[in-house]
Amino acid sequence: MSIGVKILIAYCLDLILGDPYRIPHPVQFIGKLISKVEDLIYRYENKKFWGGVLLLVVTGVTFGVTSLLGMIEVAEIYLLYTIFATRCLANEGNKVYSILCAEDMERARRELSYLVSRDTGSMEERDVIRSTLETISENTVDGIIAPMFYMVLGALIFPGASYGALAFGMTYKAINTLDSMVGYKNDKYMDFGMVSAKVDDLVNLIPARLTGMILYPLTALIMRYDYRSALRIYFRDRKNHASPNSAHPEAAAAGALGIQFGGTTSYFGKIYNKPTIGDRLREFHREDIRKNINLMYGASLIAMTLSMGILVI
Repeated sequence: MSIGVKILIAYCLDLILGDPYRIPHPVQFIGKLISKVEDLIYRYENKKFWGGVLLLVVTGVTFGVTSLLGMIEVAEIYLLYTIFATRCLANEGNKVYSILCAEDMERARRELSYLVSRDTGSMEERDVIRSTLETISENTVDGIIAPMFYMVLGALIFPGASYGALAFGMTYKAINTLDSMVGYKNDKYMDFGMVSAKVDDLVNLIPARLTGMILYPLTALIMRYDYRSALRIYFRDRKNHASPNSAHPEAAAAGALGIQFGGTTSYFGKIYNKPTIGDRLREFHREDIRKNINLMYGASLIAMTLSMGILVI
């Protein structure tokens, strides 16, 4: 079976089943590995150096183990499937949408708190919608496009080895997990998590730009959203974020939907005035969540079609 077919099967399994909650997920093991290595080395001085060691150990172990498991075809397809997060991301967005439709703001805030690091306790409905839209747009890169990009890259670099796509895809997932666990700009992780955060920015550089400049506008064109505005806002506002990557998908999504991201946001009790992304042509509507999920699905389908074309199944 070709690697293109395996990736396609894995993608379809994710669309149908979503995350395998009742079966151990590889990211859980990566997370435990990160915690154990951190416990061993955090005590040492020169936190930036030892944070780099953490990155090397976790990515090295992930690459090595998945390379071996990738030699077993069933394990390879299963692990490829767990890398994708398309169905999971859609489910989380739809969950917030349904709760908002039920007029249960307290539950909506609580549900959103599982998805974002910002403070949700006092959010109004418009803030809940905006935060949901921003996280769907941003995580389209982390959870779908970037893993797919590295699967294809691994398959091209190691054309004779079936495990290349899996090893590259899962190593990307390890970097992403490191950033989510130690990549915080607080007293504990400012130095220790710096290398992980910078590497995560680096590996998302191309996928974020592919999503914002090509995949979202093309999806908007097909779905008859405002693709012209998606491109215009992308090129205008793609740098309006502290992250070098986050504004790229957010700008295209904001333009396609005719809404504005950014503005006043609270993180860990501190208020931040984030640069705005997009034009405030109207207020947020609950249906914007569904539309953004459609953008996410469309972008993933186009990316998969392009991937299959590159790999020639």
